Amino acid sequence: MPQKKSSDPPCQTEACALQTCLNRYTYSPEKCDHHLHNLYECCQRMYDSTSGKGESTACPIPQVVTRWMKDHPKK
Repeated sequence: MPQKKSSDPPCQTEACALQTCLNRYTYSPEKCDHHLHNLYECCQRMYDSTSGKGESTACPIPQVVTRWMKDHPKK
């Protein structure tokens, strides 16, 4: 895995891991659920640490992240 550059947007590493997994398992995206959860957890941490004002092209808006995390608790 490439080393993260300081100029990379927050959660970019998690988003790339998800995309790689989805490319590999095109017909079985459920195999990438843990990558999706990791991305949303990262986004939630970013928004929590910036009082919801953080920005990243890798993350949906804060309300979407909050709703997704509520609907998909970690097992």
